[in-house]
Amino acid sequence: MAVHPLVRTVAEAFLRDVDDEFPGLVEGLYLTGSVALGDFRPHASDIDFVVVTSAPLSEAQRTAMRRVHSRIRARFPRPHFNGIYVTWDDLAADPQHCGPVASVLAGRFRVRASADVNPVTWRVLAERGVAMRGPRPAEVDVWDEPGTLRAWSLGNLEEHWRRWRATAGRLVTPRGLAVLGSLAPSWSVLSVSRLHFTLRTGEITSKSGAGFYALHAFPERWERIVNECLRIRRNSALPSLYRNALERRRAALDYIEMVLDDALSLRPA
Repeated sequence: MAVHPLVRTVAEAFLRDVDDEFPGLVEGLYLTGSVALGDFRPHASDIDFVVVTSAPLSEAQRTAMRRVHSRIRARFPRPHFNGIYVTWDDLAADPQHCGPVASVLAGRFRVRASADVNPVTWRVLAERGVAMRGPRPAEVDVWDEPGTLRAWSLGNLEEHWRRWRATAGRLVTPRGLAVLGSLAPSWSVLSVSRLHFTLRTGEITSKSGAGFYALHAFPERWERIVNECLRIRRNSALPSLYRNALERRRAALDYIEMVLDDALSLRPA
């Protein structure tokens, strides 16, 4: 598939830098997320990656990668080059048993449990991953179990997104204020819609795909907030569908609560 020029520039700069620091370390570099799903939007998306190495990183390798990602962050502050470091053996096993891995969030290298180590990342890599280095995804042994994907999606809605909604519902908090902007409502509304789509279909879709799904999956009263979030994701110059940010914030939070409650009806018997 065609890769956005900015994405290719960042990925190739990373590979050159990592090869200078530690030749032979990175055996695979796969782009996942919005890039793989054909929905990369420079103003709203991250560049999500999975790096594959033959063995977990040593302390010396971690130090080298910390330098690499610091330089990449300085050269390309946005969009963030975010992702995880795993082994080929990690990809062949249930990601929920993976444990802490080296990862990058907002361009900062760390070693801890990563939210990106999950069945969605594994599925996207296997089916749609963009190989910047290494064998084609179809040639890689990647674990995939549909029942676990659905269970994880429901758990993410119930555990992560219910907490997110509760915090965002309090206006005088960083998260609550963020929802007065445009990107936070769009990101959150389309993210919960993606998980709902996976629960119902067992498949993965992009954020834009999730918005189009939501327009048909839910009652007409929710169309305005979904169309508003799609407008924001497209970076459209058309005016907002809401009179002000407070009205849009309330609609987004109500929509998220509706999706969370509706998802319970999709729980396996």
